[in-house]
Amino acid sequence: MKISIITATFQSANTVKDTLESVLGQTYSNFEHIIVDGDSKDNTMDIVKTYEEKYRGRLKYISEKDTGIYDAMNKGIRMATGDIIGILNSDDKYAHQDVLQEIINCFEKTHCDGTYGNLIFMDAETMTKPQRIWRSKKGKMEQGWIPAHPTLYLKKEVYDKIGQFNLAYRIVADYDFMVRMLKDETIRLSYIDDDLVYMRVGGVSTDGIKGYYKNLKESHKVLVNNQIAHPYYVDFRRCIKTIGQMFKKSEKVHYSSSNLLQNKEEKMVKS
Repeated sequence: MKISIITATFQSANTVKDTLESVLGQTYSNFEHIIVDGDSKDNTMDIVKTYEEKYRGRLKYISEKDTGIYDAMNKGIRMATGDIIGILNSDDKYAHQDVLQEIINCFEKTHCDGTYGNLIFMDAETMTKPQRIWRSKKGKMEQGWIPAHPTLYLKKEVYDKIGQFNLAYRIVADYDFMVRMLKDETIRLSYIDDDLVYMRVGGVSTDGIKGYYKNLKESHKVLVNNQIAHPYYVDFRRCIKTIGQMFKKSEKVHYSSSNLLQNKEEKMVKS
């Protein structure tokens, strides 16, 4: 199966190289990497173009004005030709070289519609110090559970069915998408118990207390607009889970190698 990886960029010259190297370092090679740039004025696109030869035809890119990151992601979804679609942000990277292979193995083994795993929030400067560890596991949306969106890979048919990101939400359109997806009980997700993505802290939705408050406020609107019962209770449970993740940053982060792949496959839990 072919994987379409979508990366939205804007003034990303300081970080996009790590993202590109992370994709090129994957052991699974049947992918396309779609860069959707918001008309950056720095040298983001110059950097991207220097990697074009290394991708050997697997790199696509456009650079034009957009209305924000979710608009860019929607463009990428429309450009995608893969069987599976995932999103890797321009300041994030894969946790190890076998991430895409694990994802493919999960789809083939469980016949799921989508899969997700664990997300590690790293320090912005070095991307080596865990700040928060999100062990996605499995649960119920009504209890405040949600998959870690940067680790979510879905069959293209899921986007065809659920729709794209709602641009009315500036910070949490990904949360709205997942709420809509989880309401559809016919969509089957499988969990990979491994660290899949390293994410830099400091974005709009992760920038300290102020950023988290903005996130929570808009997330509450998502619950109300999607007619989720007891939205304040769901908000509360999400807060508790987030606080718990912050206390896990002292846990050992998985620095996996290909010889551990079989062990990791055995940890897949079908939800």
